[in-house]
Formats: sequence, structure tokens, C-alpha cells
Amino acid sequence: MITISVENQTGNEDIVDISKYFDSNLMEALRGLEYPILATCGGMALCATCHVEILKGADQISPPEDMELDTIDTLPNAGPASRLSCQIRVEESLNGIMLRIRGDED
Repeated sequence: MITISVENQTGNEDIVDISKYFDSNLMEALRGLEYPILATCGGMALCATCHVEILKGADQISPPEDMELDTIDTLPNAGPASRLSCQIRVEESLNGIMLRIRGDED
């Protein structure tokens, strides 16, 4: 089982099981769980509507590639823990991470 903690825009935190989304991306898992992720570009790391902030467990996630970093650099509220959920694969290493959904704040 792969469970993560998700803090939504209202500050509520949910612990959710994303196991059934194994080997897809985190954006698809969050959308499948009905979190408000627009995913305007369809997961191409271009629009940043899937922007999340990793609050715990960033070291468990593979580092961002240049294209993701370029898009994050355009966000006014991006910080060192910012990631695009479309660029994070759902795998066992995500178990226990905590994130905050930021996509609609940009």
C-alpha cells in the first residue's frame, strides 16, 4: 500500500491510498481521487496547474528535471519544495510523503 498525506486548499489533511495508480503519475492519482487539479497541459510540465509543495519526504522523490524546473521558475509562489505532480511517478518510495496542493494559487 502507498499512502500519502494531502493538504488541500482549505487546509484539511487527508491520508489517501494511491496504490491503484502505481506507475502512473501523481497528478493522475490526485485527479482520480477528485482533488481539484486542472492539468491543463495534460502532464507535459508546461502549465503548472498541478503544482504541489512537498511538505515531508522530498528526499524520497526523484529530483526534478530541467523542464520541470523551468516551469516552476515561472511561478510567483514557488519555493524550494515546489514540484509538478505530473512529473512524479507513483511508486513505493512515495509512501508517507506529505504534500500541499498549490496549483490554483499560481
